[in-house]
Amino acid sequence: KEFTEQIILGQLAVLALQDAGYEVDDQTNLGGTSVNREALLAGEIDLYWEYTGTAWMAFLGHEEPITDPQECYDKVKAEDAGNGLVWLDMAPFNNTYTLMMKQEKGQELGIKSISDLAAYINGGGDASLCTDQEFYARPDGFKGVEELYGFQFDEDQVIMMDPGLTYKALQDDQCTTAMGFATDGRIPAFGFFNLEDDKQFFPVYNPAPVVRKEIMDQYPGVATVLNPVAQALTTEKMMELNKRVDIDEEDPVDVACDFLMSEGLVDSCP
Repeated sequence: KEFTEQIILGQLAVLALQDAGYEVDDQTNLGGTSVNREALLAGEIDLYWEYTGTAWMAFLGHEEPITDPQECYDKVKAEDAGNGLVWLDMAPFNNTYTLMMKQEKGQELGIKSISDLAAYINGGGDASLCTDQEFYARPDGFKGVEELYGFQFDEDQVIMMDPGLTYKALQDDQCTTAMGFATDGRIPAFGFFNLEDDKQFFPVYNPAPVVRKEIMDQYPGVATVLNPVAQALTTEKMMELNKRVDIDEEDPVDVACDFLMSEGLVDSCP
């Protein structure tokens, strides 16, 4: 797909497979979600990384999101087998919606989780939220968070903006809390942290390589190569990789190679 995290994941797969002796036609950055899925089903590509939550809702047509990572993965894997697709191991990182705070602010207020934030606000604490309109209004967005966790921001403490601007607004202290995406490289770069979603409200988006079954039948070793790559990708590590590309402006291929070498997953990069 055509955004930083997906380009890095694509390069991780390309480099790991090349190192294992496979010939790889690199088509990373092919386009958006549906373009990749259609290309895979049509046999135009053999594998790409997809997120469990995206497959569950966008491709398999379920309306109720799943908030447990293993359950979502197991169901998507089982259902997609009927489409001739094999889901390899999923990565532990989960690129879902997140609520972020500055690390020093969280420490000062003793807030680590959304439950802590709820307790702080319900105790009369002063807090404000930077969010985009859609996330704020959606039942699977902020309104649902408030309902599950039992708290509410004052309307005048909610500041609406484009989704990409919430990170800068939090950095500039326009709000105490902001919405974002959990593996964004700006989170470590700006000294933020993700509030733990301790009641598992947000849908899960763990990525895994999805491969056409006929390719897996022909090259079963692909799983042996890619499973350890997926398993090594924690949220902290993925954030750091995204930061190196988005903030430090490094080349995704170099970043992917460094990661594979440091994890002992490849001997060298081409």
